[in-house]
Amino acid sequence: MPTDPHHAGPRRGAPVQGAVDVLIVGAGPTGLALACDLARRGVRTHVVEAGERLFGGSRGKSLQPRTQEVLDDLGVMEAIRADGGPFPPMQTWRSGRREGTWRLLEQDPGAPASRYPEPWLVPQWRTQEILRDRLLALGGTVEYGTRLTSLHQTDRHVLAELTRADGSRRTLTVPYLVGCDGGHSTVRDSLGVTMKGEESDLHPAVVADVRVRGLDRDHWHIWLDDPDARGVGSLLLCPLPGTDEFQLNARADGEEHDLTPQAVRELIATRTHLPADAVTDVLWYSYYQPRTALAERFRDGRVLLAGDAAHAHPPGGGQGLNISVQDAYNLGWKLGQVVRHHAPDALLDSYEAERRPAAAHVLELSSRLYRAGRSPEGGSEKARHRGRLTHLLSAHYRDSALSTETRERLPDTAVRAGDRVPDLPCGTEDGGSRRLLELLRGPHFTLLVVDRTPPPVPSAVVTLRVPAGALAEALGAGLFLVRPDGHVGLAAQDPAHLDRYLVKVGLAKD
Repeated sequence: MPTDPHHAGPRRGAPVQGAVDVLIVGAGPTGLALACDLARRGVRTHVVEAGERLFGGSRGKSLQPRTQEVLDDLGVMEAIRADGGPFPPMQTWRSGRREGTWRLLEQDPGAPASRYPEPWLVPQWRTQEILRDRLLALGGTVEYGTRLTSLHQTDRHVLAELTRADGSRRTLTVPYLVGCDGGHSTVRDSLGVTMKGEESDLHPAVVADVRVRGLDRDHWHIWLDDPDARGVGSLLLCPLPGTDEFQLNARADGEEHDLTPQAVRELIATRTHLPADAVTDVLWYSYYQPRTALAERFRDGRVLLAGDAAHAHPPGGGQGLNISVQDAYNLGWKLGQVVRHHAPDALLDSYEAERRPAAAHVLELSSRLYRAGRSPEGGSEKARHRGRLTHLLSAHYRDSALSTETRERLPDTAVRAGDRVPDLPCGTEDGGSRRLLELLRGPHFTLLVVDRTPPPVPSAVVTLRVPAGALAEALGAGLFLVRPDGHVGLAAQDPAHLDRYLVKVGLAKD
């Protein structure tokens, strides 16, 4: 059962005992997802969190299809599905009357195949709880009330000074440190890394978690009566699955900087037909000025940045949490290969090379969707358009140095090195059929063999012969080495290319 984040007492955790391979600063979705991925690889992982407990608000509540695939691989989707729900239809209100329903998102029929074709609503605090519990089950550790106060690095180690709430200090020496500590990142500031391209023309907003009488929980309610709203919606109340709460999101008029629970009640009373006393509880609230910014680099020696520490997103399209978890998924296997399998340290350079362009693309998308807002105009076509933009299933790394495509004269529709593998049914040795991503689940590399004799591979690589069928047709004949994050690293006909690639990622010696 979910824990009530608004009334839970502090959960400090204890300072880690013994050696640590990777220190993660920040116990948000990014840090916890990364810690889970590392811990399942046998990487000794410790997370420090400045807060006395996990973040207690709903903020990033939308999990896009690609993020659900990531969470499935990390072993938490059963809990995520149980404590979440689909996007409800939007209910427009005008002058206290219902004015019909519409869909904010519709499934993109042209999207790549996935067992999770639609976004899933889960309050961010619950996603974090589930990831934390998974991390602890894997043997990782989380320490609350502990902040990074300084860091220094050498060619071989990072020295991190940690300060607890009682003022006590200690220095932890680790091979690698990852800053997942949000938009005001101490790690980023310690490195002197600047944020580039920040925009200031996005309108501010208020977000809060409230309990409200008089509204059904089958719709996402929106009031468009404010003549200054310019199509973005003056106020929205979204029911949060697994709770009796709503998330409020309202455009700020410039007077909400000093928010109080009473101010939130008055905001709802002013912009909706609900009286202030219909708001029975204001559990969490925040005024924020959306911005877009991108760190000039994601790596500085043995220190890396991920999530909001590396890029700041407006909430349009529900992309911030999602792109951040995917940062973690990209970085986790690479750190695992370097720490546990002696892969070249240069492998970590591919993290920035792959994720910084991905973040830049999503920043532009998020800004566009935030300006477009949420309104019923445009109907199903607008909903389908938004769905096409946000599922993140088409993200690829074709231009990465880790993507080796040696085949020639490929059709435009071919799956290429760098692409996410198509999640199509694949025949199994027992005569059954399972979706490909189910067969790939786990921290290992997988060699897909289509109409070829499987070559010998190290024990760390799982070989899967793909029989005739939709998946074989999508891939074409050849050898396809799939990275642990589900992207094709190598597509080749000649096994000699495979040998060279295995050296690159630490699975074989030169």
